[in-house]
Amino acid sequence: MPIPVQAAEALSQLLGARFSQSQADRDLHGVSETFHRAPPPDAVVWPLSTDEVAAVMRICHQHRIPVIGWGTGTSLEGHALAIHGGIVIDLMKMDRVIEVRAGDLQASVQPGVTREALNTELRATGLFFPVDPGANASLGGMAATRASGTTAVRYGTMRDNVLALEVVLADGRVIRTGTRAAKSSAGYDLTALFVGSEGTLGIITELTLRLHGQPEEMAAAVCAFGTLEEAVECVTATIQSGIPMARIEFVDGDAARAFNQYAGTHLHEGPHLMVEFHGSPATVKEDAQKFGELAAEFGGQGFDWATTPEDRAALWKMRHGAYRACLALRPGATAVVTDVCVPMSHLAEAVAAAAADIRAEGLIGPMVGHVGDGNFHSQLLIMPGDAAELAAAKRVATRMAERALAVGGTITGEHGVGVGKRPLMRAQHGEGVAVMAAIKQALDPEGIMNPGKLIPDAN
Repeated sequence: MPIPVQAAEALSQLLGARFSQSQADRDLHGVSETFHRAPPPDAVVWPLSTDEVAAVMRICHQHRIPVIGWGTGTSLEGHALAIHGGIVIDLMKMDRVIEVRAGDLQASVQPGVTREALNTELRATGLFFPVDPGANASLGGMAATRASGTTAVRYGTMRDNVLALEVVLADGRVIRTGTRAAKSSAGYDLTALFVGSEGTLGIITELTLRLHGQPEEMAAAVCAFGTLEEAVECVTATIQSGIPMARIEFVDGDAARAFNQYAGTHLHEGPHLMVEFHGSPATVKEDAQKFGELAAEFGGQGFDWATTPEDRAALWKMRHGAYRACLALRPGATAVVTDVCVPMSHLAEAVAAAAADIRAEGLIGPMVGHVGDGNFHSQLLIMPGDAAELAAAKRVATRMAERALAVGGTITGEHGVGVGKRPLMRAQHGEGVAVMAAIKQALDPEGIMNPGKLIPDAN
């Protein structure tokens, strides 16, 4: 339903031109990276401060207007779609690095700061922020979806690297969670509650982040394997051997073919591992040698080492461009993008079963993954409007999730729940879903915070 006139007038008076009901602005905030679709929001606002976010929330709470947080819009499960209408709060104008405390290995930032912008700001300090989901996402969005990525095997996910938050609740109250101290045992861990809450409990307006020292030496490589099973078994053996990987990424033959066609590379069109080592020159050399010897036992060959910053950047640019590259395998296609995470001992069988499912359904579904922590993804290419292909892709994604749960894994390792994985939440959490619903009811009794996401409807 349209924004009530009284609310629109109040928002216009508060924000001026930073409140918009124009079709163009609404359309820009009504899109998804994947197949998920919904009508555009009824309005968009661009706050500049926590006070303005709080004022917007008070107006929306009073008029029971749904509110959806927006960062760079790169989420994959429809997290930021206004499926029940309402107002999108675009936080990208709140893009200030508030303070860098190098001595504490910490930085405080507004939510619209992107990970690349923060690392540019940190260059002179000898520190960096390691969480790398591929897209140049906003840090607020990364916290809201509990993002991780290529470096999680060494540096952890957003859960491990967010120390404190400032959050505006549904009724406009502002709270601070966590501290700048290394640890605390004072009460519930509210920071952990909001990291991964996908905008269903509040709007993040400030983050305190853990930083890490830039490694003295880095080396990366890509190597080919004869079979998918050999590549994944090599990953498991590498992790079990204790070799300290900074990144260890898997791409299957379809993904390698996509890189060749899209980026002009010359990879063998079969499974590959992409690896990176961080440390002193001596340890990097030793770790790389150990990995090379181990990979050879599993048929790894054709090592292409990247030791200069330019070559490493080119290698990871290719990996980070996998989504666009794989879309180009089928011009005009969209994608059902899914991920699961399993215990390392079950990784090889989970990847093999997913590949078999994709073939059986007759789909093109390149697979990549941050396999050092048991997390892998499939990008199932379908034509827009083809109901049969969409149903087939959803069957594959559901079976991947069910197999993950059967071995003690999770329905999503990093993409989050959003709209797409919402029907699977009870299968993973059981009665825990009712606890989540109770928390949601306590903090958002009017149900205005990103409704229709994360928590499934009551039976």
